[in-house]
Amino acid sequence: MAVRAVRGATQLDEDVRDHLLERVAEMVTDVMEANGLDVDDFISVIFTATSDLHSEFPAYAARRLGFGDVPLICARELEIEGSMPRVVRMMAHVETDLPRADVTHVYLHGAAALRRDLARVRAVPDDE
Repeated sequence: MAVRAVRGATQLDEDVRDHLLERVAEMVTDVMEANGLDVDDFISVIFTATSDLHSEFPAYAARRLGFGDVPLICARELEIEGSMPRVVRMMAHVETDLPRADVTHVYLHGAAALRRDLARVRAVPDDE
């Protein structure tokens, strides 16, 4: 079994606690489903949030999904002029048999525009 890094990102419509928790849970769940992962496969997860998000810690959404024993940390994303607002990103370190080339990185909602070169993008319509 190898250690791999898997990325995810999602954009929020507004900085509202329940909305943040919903979008982050969706991102984590989609990363898990896309890569055939269970909580026990996760070694650690780093979450970053843009400076316009402060209604809740993104890691709390993962805790609610059962990540109680997985080390999680939250940090601020760099404030680069013109960067996308209201974005939560994650980088998870996981144990998996997937070859690096087969790891699926998940970018949702407006964040689907961030890394089309890297990820197999699952764009979710705003009304879903």
